[in-house]
Amino acid sequence: MIQNITDLARKIGRGKLTSTALVDEAFERIAAPEGQGDLAFLSLYRDQARAQAGACDKARADGLSLPPHAGVPLAIKDLFDVRGEVTRAGSRVLDTQPPATRDAEIVRRLRQAGFVIVGKNNMTEFAYSGLGVNGHFGTPRNPHDPEVARVPGGSTSGGAVAVAEGMVPAVIGTDTGGSCRIPAAFCGIVGFKPTSTRVPKAGCVPLSKSLDSIGPLATSVSDCAVLDSILSGGQGEDVESFPEGGLRIGVLEGYVTEHLDATVAEAFQNTLSRLSQRGVRLLPLDIRELGELPTINAKGGLVGAEAYAWHKPLLETRAEFYDPWVYSRFEAGKSQSAEEYIRVLEHRQRLRALVAERQAPFDALILPTVQIVAPTLEELETTEKSGPINLLCLRNTAVGNFLDLPAISIPCQAPGSLPVGAMLMGANGQDRRLLSIARGLEQTIRGQ
Repeated sequence: MIQNITDLARKIGRGKLTSTALVDEAFERIAAPEGQGDLAFLSLYRDQARAQAGACDKARADGLSLPPHAGVPLAIKDLFDVRGEVTRAGSRVLDTQPPATRDAEIVRRLRQAGFVIVGKNNMTEFAYSGLGVNGHFGTPRNPHDPEVARVPGGSTSGGAVAVAEGMVPAVIGTDTGGSCRIPAAFCGIVGFKPTSTRVPKAGCVPLSKSLDSIGPLATSVSDCAVLDSILSGGQGEDVESFPEGGLRIGVLEGYVTEHLDATVAEAFQNTLSRLSQRGVRLLPLDIRELGELPTINAKGGLVGAEAYAWHKPLLETRAEFYDPWVYSRFEAGKSQSAEEYIRVLEHRQRLRALVAERQAPFDALILPTVQIVAPTLEELETTEKSGPINLLCLRNTAVGNFLDLPAISIPCQAPGSLPVGAMLMGANGQDRRLLSIARGLEQTIRGQ
């Protein structure tokens, strides 16, 4: 079983494990007939990955100094440029585009840190849904329900499944309205969305330039912290656990708890009880102005306008290659006027200032990551059903994107239950502090 990146790096560094063996295991797990590697991955880099792993092993055998995580495998979303290949973004629309001339900046940083990229993960077409469905390449099933076909969450769908099924220890995704945190919550892993400007987006196909962010999905907060450091230009440093006792956590109520299903409500309440018992001071916080968000974004908001602007030439020349459901969402963006777009920007500025003031007394805010457990594929058979369900899945996570707050989802469900995520949100730009708080609270949130 592929373990977390920190443990793997230690074992490789101590000579208890070779990078070659680890990379071979990753490919074996991806190819395993009982798994979903064929749906979780759209591209595999077998030859390149094995060559890099072999080079790492030889360098260590020769006594050369390597970065701490050199030789550890991971995967990236099919949204990032890799030099020499066309970046598809989970679509057929870009098939005629020229190959990328250079790696995306985050790919360059991962390679520089010594990580071995084994492949690109499946995703929602152009990242435009929180469900994880892909009409072109197939939809990986949520690995936590063997009886009923449920969505994995999106848009970083294949990445979440790859981590949940142990194919790789971590993946890099994007998050515009919840695309790291929703699949993390549905698949029972950890997903982190940084402050939007923290990680450079050069070489990443955009959805909304105002809201896009790049973050990791992994099995632990610690692994997310290590990857966040590398993605943002650091050396792969972890964070220290912030002490539980004395923390002041604002429990968001109202808008983010209006439609909780029974499973999520029970898991979240039990999480709050565990935190309280450990000395965390929990105080209710109902920011009623968040209830304005559906009205503010009624015509698509920033995502609708900015996505349409980028896709307009493709919608006019390659319309037949879009998934019809995704195409209709892009087309809807053209109904928004310049005045309406500017009004959304003004509302965003107003709400960011208001929430910053309200959250100032707290070390972090906590809320359910998603208001429902992963819906079944059967529930999404028609647009009339899938549209409202998609909006409900995005409801809580999109708050963090609109306000540009760092946020992390941690599993909090009872053993044997469908996965549920508890989400911690911090102040703008205070990403490392939030990760430190999350690391300190992780075991309590998980009920361990």
